[in-house]
Amino acid sequence: MEVEQLRPNGQRAKNAIILIWVILVLEIISFISGCFEYDLLRTIANGGEFSMEVANANDLRQQVITIFYLIAYIISVVTFIQWFRRAYFNLHLKVNSLVHNDVWAAGSWFVPIINFYRPYQIMKEMYRETKRLLLDNGISLNRDFTANALGWWWTLWIISAFIGRFVFRFSLKAETVAELTISTVADMVMNVIGILLALITIVVIKDYAKVEPLLYEVGNDKENATNDRAAGLVN
Repeated sequence: MEVEQLRPNGQRAKNAIILIWVILVLEIISFISGCFEYDLLRTIANGGEFSMEVANANDLRQQVITIFYLIAYIISVVTFIQWFRRAYFNLHLKVNSLVHNDVWAAGSWFVPIINFYRPYQIMKEMYRETKRLLLDNGISLNRDFTANALGWWWTLWIISAFIGRFVFRFSLKAETVAELTISTVADMVMNVIGILLALITIVVIKDYAKVEPLLYEVGNDKENATNDRAAGLVN
């Protein structure tokens, strides 16, 4: 019986990391733009002088940044999930006892309620089972491969999701200068969280991507089970 082989995942990891770097840069640009908008709003609130040209230029700048960010974010989500699902799929070829199937590695991000804990469970399982498998097969990792960063990664993701919903809903209703100022400050807070989240996500992907190729050096539970059955038939 032919056992399915591991599928290459290095390029998917690189794609995901590149897009997250793009997101990080856009977060920084958005934060700087938010500072300019905050100064403009404070000027208006304090009765200072400003021109409509400046106000219109501010709105246009913010809109352009938002459009680029949304496009990059969607592509980043796609590339990350592609890497995430392929990594879990590959681990399934080596370990029979994983809790979920690889479809959940993609689908769990889109199911309400479940998306607040299932992706984290799968990522943590990937780290734990990969480390266990390699050590059980006598393969030295030659590095500190732990899931310590995952708690911070997921905490920032949850905070970002909740604050993002608040900012989106509040910004739709913001009309007064005071409300627009609050919305701008909240956006800037989101940018700071987004920068930290991007950095730690890059670390998480890099850490696992460096270890994943070692899976080629070990057998798998399915292959061993197949060989045992074949040996039993021969005997």
